[in-house]
Amino acid sequence: MSDRFISPSWRGHLHRLGQVSVDLVLIALAWWLAFVVRFDGDLPGRYARLFLITVGVVLVLKLAVFVAFRLYTRWWRFTGMQDLEQIVLACLVASLLVTTVLTIWRPDGFEAVPRGVFALDFLFTVLLIGGVRFIVRSVMERSNRGSAVSTGRPVIVCGAGSAANSLLRDMRQNGGLGYTPVGLIDDDPRKAGLRVGGVKVLGSREDIGRVLRETRAREVIIAMPSATGAVRRDIVDRCREANVRVTTLPGLPELINGEVTVQKLREVRVEDVLGRAPVEVDMARVARYLNGKRVLVTGAGGSIGSELCRQLATVGPASLVIVDHAENNLFEIDLELRERGHAPVPVVADCRDADLMDGVFTRYRPDIVFHAAAYKHVPMMELNPIQAIANNSLATATLADLATRHGVERVCLISTDKAVEPQTVMGGTKALGERIVEMYGHSGATRFAAVRFGNVLGSSGSVLPIFRRQIAQGGPVTVTHPDMTRYFMTIPEAVQLVIEATGIAEGGDVFVLDMGEPVRIMDLAHNMIRLSGMEPGRDIQVEVTGVRPGEKLHEELFNLDEEVKPTRYGGILRATRPALDPAALAGRIEGLRAAVATDDPEVASAALWSTLRAGRDDAVSGEPQDVQSRHEGDNE
Repeated sequence: MSDRFISPSWRGHLHRLGQVSVDLVLIALAWWLAFVVRFDGDLPGRYARLFLITVGVVLVLKLAVFVAFRLYTRWWRFTGMQDLEQIVLACLVASLLVTTVLTIWRPDGFEAVPRGVFALDFLFTVLLIGGVRFIVRSVMERSNRGSAVSTGRPVIVCGAGSAANSLLRDMRQNGGLGYTPVGLIDDDPRKAGLRVGGVKVLGSREDIGRVLRETRAREVIIAMPSATGAVRRDIVDRCREANVRVTTLPGLPELINGEVTVQKLREVRVEDVLGRAPVEVDMARVARYLNGKRVLVTGAGGSIGSELCRQLATVGPASLVIVDHAENNLFEIDLELRERGHAPVPVVADCRDADLMDGVFTRYRPDIVFHAAAYKHVPMMELNPIQAIANNSLATATLADLATRHGVERVCLISTDKAVEPQTVMGGTKALGERIVEMYGHSGATRFAAVRFGNVLGSSGSVLPIFRRQIAQGGPVTVTHPDMTRYFMTIPEAVQLVIEATGIAEGGDVFVLDMGEPVRIMDLAHNMIRLSGMEPGRDIQVEVTGVRPGEKLHEELFNLDEEVKPTRYGGILRATRPALDPAALAGRIEGLRAAVATDDPEVASAALWSTLRAGRDDAVSGEPQDVQSRHEGDNE
């Protein structure tokens, strides 16, 4: 009968029946070889008859164990080390069961099965059962490899580690992907000439030009998730000289919840070549405090909020409530999470609405709150100070008050380096948000924290989307000052550290992420133009437009009155400073509410700066606050 008349479920049953039939033959063969080898090839007649009498028992017992170990739910063509471990364990259990049964039960008139037969049977069963599966995998990979050689694009893979090995295995198993790896590049001299996944290491980064000429490869793949930006940039520059396309695996932060596959390859982006070392975070360990908790994220549809939702959804919360006042943004992240198999609870709400948010807290009873909702476009907030104050400062106070009254365990405010010695309305509102977190953190059981970091690449308000748009339009790319620098971090990286920092919050903490070295915006513009396949000054012009009011040439991460202390996580620092008088700050916040209610931008702005200045005057003199770690082992 033609295959098209057989249903998929029956094909699966026939496939498993074929696997069982092969294993029955192999089990019987292993049992026979055990007898033959035990007697050095000269098997006495009585033991030959003993074999015939016992082989049926052995087949039934071993097959039952193999079924229990689910050996017939796997495709042999994809057999790996994990499957081999399962096979060895199943064979061991099966052999112990056979030994027990045939020791207790002995056929009438026959001697006991020699102990050496049981041991040999175990070895032969492992060799035959495991060996056949790996032979099938090898044959299938050779078949796919042969197809890829004739149709695949020759590529060089930079890296000869575990990521490259996984990538090569994916290429071997899926010849239709269209890649034929013809060589590897690795800077480790010990790997020179060695083979990984059947592909030879042909040289180091310095040899890329030669290797490309010799192999005639048409693409270079960077398979080094932990490589620094400087290493990636060097590879990109060498490939540009050879006029060869470059793709890359994402860095560690992007791969943290996924496997290495060809489908994850993408074009090299500017964030890949900025030069900062990637942050490695063991999410399963640091996010343990979130397991089984009810988590709420405000600003869930924004660039930071949506990545928070992606990562939080993978660490086992009891529920994930995602809040945003922008219905379309909320719809997009809700849909994405559901497509990934999660079940978020979307809530359209404005954090400034105290009554509405009180209802949200009452209904969903969150244990952990991540407050990512904020206005962050600096020039726009200069023009709209009332909205900036209401959203960034007063909404934070509202949320902090609700969290305290509803018994929330932890609250984390997403802050910014523009809150440091602020010179703009946006920076001032976030600075006040940090002070509110400090105030509430020392007045109740809820553990509050603010996490401060610099620019995140690709977020709304980031310079990258602006530069990309300008390049796509043919230029010019505008830079406000040739010497201007900023700190940069990828969104996944920043969010991982936010989750990590929240877990060690004790009360009113201000954590600062280690942003690495600052990057010149002019260099960033040049890199983006080159990654687009053009040359700055020739294909795309770069214009200096002048520094805007309130804009700093160099952003800072710490205020002048702050003391920097390390935490047990290397990528996170704690900023401590003199504590505030809670009653005085609370009174000034109420005054700020009244100023905002006047709907007069000048009155509201004056009240904001007055509140910030008074906050420093209210600070208690003496040693900086430093809440001792009462729960230092929470995440260990």
